[in-house]
Amino acid sequence: MRCARERERPLTVHHLNQLLLVCSLVLLIAVAAVRISSRSGLPSLLVYLAIGVAMGQDGIGDIQFDNAELVQVIGYGALVVILAEGGLGTKWKEAKPALPAASALALGGVAVSVGVTAAGAHYLTGLEWRQALIVGAVVSSTDAAAVFSVLRRIPLPKRITGTLEAESGFNDAPVVILVVAFSTAGPIEHWYVLLGEIALELAIGAAIGLAVGWLGSWGLKHVALPASGLYPIAVMSIAIAAYAAGAMAHGSGFLAVYLASMVMGNARLPHWPATRGFADGLGWLAQIGMFVLLGLLVTPHELGDDILPALVIGLVLTMVARPLSVVLCLVPFRVPWQEQALMSWAGLRGAVPIILATIPMVEGVAGSHRIFNIVFVLVVVYTLVQGPTLPWLARKLRLGKGDEAADLGIESAPLERLRGHLLSVTIPEGSRMHGVEVNELRLPTGAAVTLVVRDGTSFVPLPTTGLRRGDELLVVATDPVRDAAEARLRAVGHGGKLAGWLGTGGTGGTEGARGNRR
Repeated sequence: MRCARERERPLTVHHLNQLLLVCSLVLLIAVAAVRISSRSGLPSLLVYLAIGVAMGQDGIGDIQFDNAELVQVIGYGALVVILAEGGLGTKWKEAKPALPAASALALGGVAVSVGVTAAGAHYLTGLEWRQALIVGAVVSSTDAAAVFSVLRRIPLPKRITGTLEAESGFNDAPVVILVVAFSTAGPIEHWYVLLGEIALELAIGAAIGLAVGWLGSWGLKHVALPASGLYPIAVMSIAIAAYAAGAMAHGSGFLAVYLASMVMGNARLPHWPATRGFADGLGWLAQIGMFVLLGLLVTPHELGDDILPALVIGLVLTMVARPLSVVLCLVPFRVPWQEQALMSWAGLRGAVPIILATIPMVEGVAGSHRIFNIVFVLVVVYTLVQGPTLPWLARKLRLGKGDEAADLGIESAPLERLRGHLLSVTIPEGSRMHGVEVNELRLPTGAAVTLVVRDGTSFVPLPTTGLRRGDELLVVATDPVRDAAEARLRAVGHGGKLAGWLGTGGTGGTEGARGNRR
C-alpha cells in the first residue's frame, strides 16, 4: 500500500501542475480578449465561450465534459458575484429615477416576453408547449454581465443606462422562478398561485437584501479593521451572505444580493477604491470561469439541427417580444420613442439564459438538450448582432453623448484622523478643466488642491497654476464639504471656469456630482 501511494503522489502533483498551467493560460487569453472586445463592442462573453468550445470535445482540447448540474451550481455562484459587482457599481442617484420603469420591465416585461416568445416557439418551430414555455422564460432575462460590460462603455443618457442596468439586476429573480416552475411541474392549473409565489419571493428577497446591506454598511463604518485589504473581503462576504439568507428564507437570493450590494455601494464605506477594484477583479474572474465552463458543456456537432429554430425564436424575441414588452411597460412613464427603440435593442442576453437552460437538463425534462442548444445558438448569434450595433443605433437615434465633455475620474480615500477625504482627480481628454487655473476652480472653504502630477513629475501648485489634460490632482477636503468639492470639480470639468453661470453646476451644488465611481 505504501508503494502504491508513493507511485500515485507524483502523478497527482503532475496533474495539478498541468491544471494550473491550463488555467493560467486561459485567464491570460481571456484578459487579452477584453481589449479586443472593448474595441469591437462585442461583449467579452463570446470570446470566453469560444475558449470553452475550443477546449471541448469538438475542439483542440478534446475535453469530455457533460456535467450540467456542476455547471448550474458554478453558474449560480458566478452570477451571485457578478450581481454583487454590478450592485456595488450602481449609483443610487442614477438608479432611483429609473426604478419604477426598471421594475415594470423586470416583471411585466418578462411576462409579455415569455408569452410572445413561447407562442412563436410553439407555432413556428413546433416545440411542445412545455418546451416552448421553458425557452420563452429562459431567454426573457437580460444578462447583467453583458449589460454592465457593454452599456458602461457607451455614453448614453443616465435614464437609459440606469433603467437597463436595474432591469438586468431585477429580472433574474422572476425568470428563475418561472424556469424552475415550468421544469419541475406539469401544467400549471392556477396561474395566479404562481404569480403570488413570485411576488412573495421577490418581497422576501428585497427585504433581506436591504436589511443585510444596511447592517453591513453600519458595521463596516463602525468597526475598524486592522488592514485595508480586509474591507473588500468583508463587503463581498456580506453580499454573498445576503444571497444565501434570501435563498434559505425561500426568497429571491439574486434580488437580495443585488440590493444589498447597491446599499453598500452607496454608503461611502472606508477604503472604497480598494473594494471596487477587488469586486471588479472577482467579477471578471466569475465571468471567465462561467463562460468557459458553458463553452465546455456545449457539443458543437449537435447544434446543426437547432440553428434554424434558434434563429426563428431569436427573431421573435428581438423584433416582437422585446419591443412589445418595452412599449407596453413604459406607457405610464412617457418615455420618448427613441429611448424605447434603444431599450428594445439593448435587451442583451448572455450567460444567464445559458445557465438557466441547464435547469431542465438537471430536472430531466424531455428535449432539454435541444432547449440548451437552441438557447446557446440564440445567445451567440444575437449577441454578435446587437452588441456591436448599439453605439451606431444610439448615434442614429441621437441619444449618444459623444460631443459632451469627458467626465472626471475621481477616487476617494478616507483621512480618518483629519476627518476628511483625499480626492484623486484625473483630467481626461475632452475635459473643459483644461486651461483652468487652480484659483478659478473656486473650491469650497475646507477643500484645496495640494499636489499636481504632470508627466510623471509632482509639484505643489500655485493659485495661478494652469491645469492640463492628463494632470492628476490630489485634493484634500474635510467631511462637511467633500460632496460639494466633488460636485464643483465635476461641474468645472463639464462647463469650464464659468460653470457656475452656465447652468452646469454651482460652486457647492450637487448637480454635477454624477459620473464615474468614487
